[in-house]
Amino acid sequence: MKKLYALAVAGVLPAMAMAQAAVDAYQLSHSDLRGTARFMSMGGAFTALGGDMSTLNQNPAGIGIYRSSEIGLTLNLNFQSATTEAQGVKMTDDHTKFTFNNFGYIGTTHLYSDVMPTFSWGATYSRTVSMDRVYRGGFGSLDASLSNLVAAATNSEGWNSDDLSSSKDYNPYVDSYAPWLSILSYQGFVINPDASGNNFQGLMGDGTTGSASYAVRQKGYIDEYAINFGGNIYNTLYWGLGFGITDIDFTQISYYDENLDNAYIAAQAANATNGADPYYQTRGKGYYRLDNYLNSTGTGFNVKFGLIFKPINELRIGFAVHTPTWYQMTDTYYATMDYRYTPNDSRFAENASTSKDYPMTNDGYESWNDYDMRTPWRMMVGVAGVIGGQGILSLDYEYRGTQTMKLSDVDGNEYTDVTSDVKRYYKGTNILRLGAEYRVTPQFSLRAGYSYESSPVKEEASSGREAVWTAGTIPSYTFDKTTQYITCGLGFRTGGFYADLAYVHKRRESSYHAFSPLIENGVILETSPTASLVDNNNQVVLSIGYKF
Repeated sequence: MKKLYALAVAGVLPAMAMAQAAVDAYQLSHSDLRGTARFMSMGGAFTALGGDMSTLNQNPAGIGIYRSSEIGLTLNLNFQSATTEAQGVKMTDDHTKFTFNNFGYIGTTHLYSDVMPTFSWGATYSRTVSMDRVYRGGFGSLDASLSNLVAAATNSEGWNSDDLSSSKDYNPYVDSYAPWLSILSYQGFVINPDASGNNFQGLMGDGTTGSASYAVRQKGYIDEYAINFGGNIYNTLYWGLGFGITDIDFTQISYYDENLDNAYIAAQAANATNGADPYYQTRGKGYYRLDNYLNSTGTGFNVKFGLIFKPINELRIGFAVHTPTWYQMTDTYYATMDYRYTPNDSRFAENASTSKDYPMTNDGYESWNDYDMRTPWRMMVGVAGVIGGQGILSLDYEYRGTQTMKLSDVDGNEYTDVTSDVKRYYKGTNILRLGAEYRVTPQFSLRAGYSYESSPVKEEASSGREAVWTAGTIPSYTFDKTTQYITCGLGFRTGGFYADLAYVHKRRESSYHAFSPLIENGVILETSPTASLVDNNNQVVLSIGYKF
């Protein structure tokens, strides 16, 4: 039996007015397999190898392997595809993007010392993460409505109609301290007072059926400008120290709508004038659409340290640790609500939106919020063997402390609720990378690699048994499952010139959740409409450079 959840439900959800959430921190903190063509074609298994420009972003000790200077750049052509599936219906969106992966310079000085024969330094620009993704889908049969979730959360926080009765174009910092999503929903008749007038109820109840659709357009990147120093001791122990300055620019444009039949809507008497008469609860068709815009930008700083130990020429063992990246962030955002309600009873009038009659945040302008973010720390170890002077096998393991992400205000006051959510939703991420290279001739090499990344999400959250807090007016979120890369490539060397080509196939499996499940005391009152989301991205990568 469907319920309207008009009563206050304590502990169902946190305050929806929060500016940031744990799911947003993860979106801005995850990593990607990107770098030079050689690095990517070997699955990124370079913790123990070094001698490649990408190691400045992975194991700084790799710079100590260099015996000469180098300048190079990498180009990337990415064919992206995202497929959603829910209730047996699939939808696929494709697009193609061209980017620069990296370019930089590494200089090496010979010290003519037995203790430390060489010292190297380097500076690179790298696009370490691409956050571009487009996907859309729908649910042909709804078992839950966002309106019921918002009603329950609004009631649990104790807001009343006066708190939500701002003008249709409102700035909540001026007009009200109530959550934005509650105000938008009230202004758009998505939540309405119940018969008692003391609580709010949603649109879905006994006998209500309907469908929903959604679309998400994400565009963004994380760039890192790295400065590294390193050398070697007795040609046996190689060390490196790196400093990274990062830029984030992420934009998400999304919508979610519901079409409901026999919904519990608010309608006005047909002869009402200029909204003077009160609204009454009745049954009818209900449609509403929530549109959101979010842009997150920031700059950050991190430090990396690494070692590579070569006890014999045929064996290398590597270790690296990355501090968290400390970011100063700014979010800008706004949202609108479009709606149309058609009562079954002809005594009531249709409530339809027009170009001038629908609620929006911030008087139609973007609002903003500043905050600080700390990404997870990372630790990696690797081992590599040289076989017969022509072959290389390399194996890496990385641990990423996803559950250590933190957000705070600009004064350094930690958002403790968000930190608690991070620990409830996320766990440590394990990454395994395997790479191989075979030198066919002194000029030509063949390469292959594989990388596997485990899910960073706890089972309770990913399976819908945990209420998930989201920020502001964006109720949807995604949880990553596993990510895999299958890679191959070839290389050409002549004199100091080199050219490397790589093909990289990435498959990331995720789940899209339209909004949080509604849970009270461990009992699921309403489920979360969920769709599977699979990214199948194919990249062609070209690196060219010169060693001197």
